[in-house]
Formats: sequence, C-alpha cells, structure tokens
Amino acid sequence: MLGGGASALPVRESHSWWDRWLQRRDALLASRAFQRWAARFFLTRPIARARARALFDLVAGFVYSQVLLAGVRLGLFELLARQPLTLAELAARLQLDSDAAQRLLDAAVALQLLERRSAQRYGLGPLGAPLVGNAGLTAMIEHHASLYDDLRDPVVLLRGGHAGGADLARYWPYAGEAAPDRLDAASVARYSALMSASQPLVAEQILDAYSVASHRCLMDVGGGEGGFLASAAQRAPALQLMLFDLPVVADRARARLAALGLAQRASAIGGDFLAQPLPLGADLITLVRVVHDHDDDGAMALLRAACAALPAGGTLLLAEPMARTAGAETMGDAYFGFYLLAMGRGRPRSADELASMLRQAGFAQVRALRTRLPLQTGLLMARTARR
Repeated sequence: MLGGGASALPVRESHSWWDRWLQRRDALLASRAFQRWAARFFLTRPIARARARALFDLVAGFVYSQVLLAGVRLGLFELLARQPLTLAELAARLQLDSDAAQRLLDAAVALQLLERRSAQRYGLGPLGAPLVGNAGLTAMIEHHASLYDDLRDPVVLLRGGHAGGADLARYWPYAGEAAPDRLDAASVARYSALMSASQPLVAEQILDAYSVASHRCLMDVGGGEGGFLASAAQRAPALQLMLFDLPVVADRARARLAALGLAQRASAIGGDFLAQPLPLGADLITLVRVVHDHDDDGAMALLRAACAALPAGGTLLLAEPMARTAGAETMGDAYFGFYLLAMGRGRPRSADELASMLRQAGFAQVRALRTRLPLQTGLLMARTARR
C-alpha cells in the first residue's frame, strides 16, 4: 500500500550541506539573543513580528474558535445581518450583561467577524458575513464540540486512546462499526444531517469544474441523503440518478429525493460498499468526501469496486480536501490529519497519492480538475480503459 507520500521525495544524505545549513538556522532562530536582535533591526523586524503573531495564533487558536462558536450559538451574525446595532441593543437581544457583550464584540472585531460602524454600532465583518444563512458551515462549527473533546489530550489520542471518550467516533458511528449496514436510523441521523447541510457548496464546486450533462446515469457512492444528486439533477435534467449508501441512510435519501420530485429518475440502494460489489448501470460514479474516511485497504477496496462497476470508458470523480494542496496545507495535513485520527479511521492523502491509488485500482486515465476553493474541495477525474 502507499505510505504517507514522503518516499516519493528525493532523500538527502543526513550530513549534506543542506541539513547542516538547516541545523544552523534552527540554532540561530532558537537563540534568545538573535530573537532580540531580529526584533530590533529594521530589516528583520517585520519578519520577527509576523512569526511571533503566527506562533501566538497557534497557541490561541482554540480561544478564537470558541469566540466563533459563541457568536453562532447566540445568533449574533443573523442578528447583525438585518442592521448594525449598538452595544446596549446587542446585550439586550443576546441576553448578556454589558461587560460580557462588550468582551464578545471586541473579540469578534479583532477576529474580523464583526466591524465597528458609525454611531457606536457594530456590523458584520468580512469573515462574519459569509456565515449568514450558511447552514452547512454553522453546523460544522457546532459539531466541533465533539472534536475538541477528543483532542483534550492529543498525546493520548496519538497513542491510540481517546481522552474525551471518543465523541467524534460516536458522531460518525460507521467508522468504528464492524457491520455498518446494521446501523439504525437514530445512529445515522446526526451525521447525515450535517453532511446534507454542508453539501451544497461542495456540490457547486464539483459541478462547476465538471459537466455531468454528457453522462447517461450518475451513481453517488456514500451519497448520504442525496444532496449532491439533487444538485446534479438541476444541472442535467435528463441524467438518471443512483445513490448507494448504508441501508438506513439510503432510506433517508429515498424520502428526500421523492420530496424533491426526483422519484421517477432516482433510486437509492442500501448496502456496504466495503463488503459487497457496487450496483451496475452508471457511466459516472462520484465519491464525494468518502475516500479520506477510510484506511488504505478500505480505500483501495472502494476504488477497485468503483472501477469494476463502471463500463468501458466510464468516469469516476473523486472529490475531497487533499493533503499538500498549495496554500491549504494546514487544512489537509493538520486539520484533517487529526480530525480523522479522532474519528477513528482514515487519513488525508495528496492528489498525487490518490492518483497513484486510482491507477492501482485499474483506472487507465487520471487527471486533476481545478476547483474554485481547493482548500475545501480537490477533484480528480479517472476513466476506465476503452475495451
């Protein structure tokens, strides 16, 4: 199986000039005398300040996230979407005393969630405005309480334990279930609702990058409640639709697709894609935020099953946040690396690593497609050989 991808990089000898230079650099940066000098010297002062700020942001990141969570839970952003308000008006509507409201507002301004306006009022900031009406994003913010509990002691987590009681694994029950196809409706309700709420923006990016209208039938594997299929149906009115997910999830999808008027062109099939073949009949299969939930053996089994289910010249779209994405390295390796560790299964993979796995699974052509927000969604297209 593929490893973490480091083996693909050129390996320098441990005593090369480059390693020696880096070791000297590290010693210099660790020196308190150098740090004091760099903070005073006019050419290095901006760099020193930027690195100090970046390091402090790492230390304070949890506090920042809790300011955001407080704003979401209090309905602060929706409140200010209507009109700017004063401290007194906000304190009354948020049911906070004046000091607590001021503390929250000052923190939100510092984080660019809010801005100060004329007449001592507060309005939305550049990072707060996109939260308004974004049910998927606010649901993600809310559900992080489970992640933070599991990360209470990251060393325990790294050593195979769960300091917080494996909250995230319970949130995603299929991750640790030996027979996930036996889960009941109550077990899947929370995560299915979250995936459904967060799906629209991801679907939009995929469908803007690749037109599904040229295909006859699309099967979304691990498709949840059918959010991606519903978006694809709007883009391609003649496209037939299939969904494959755990039986109780497929039941939810069937009801939602029927409510959207898609019952005549959509079918939802229940099963476990790690234990049985995928249904035949689709010339396009999508895996949206599915592969990174699985360890290497499971991911390869899924990719092979997708290849076997497609006809000659069939197409697979694999979409998820990817490790080592330029400009989004923290999302792939740091955030998703630890998120999936807390969840109990899976790991982030780079586009190159996924492309290699797709070829091993039997796909003949693999290429990356550009999305508008690669931080959130990377996209690979793979095709089976024409026989």
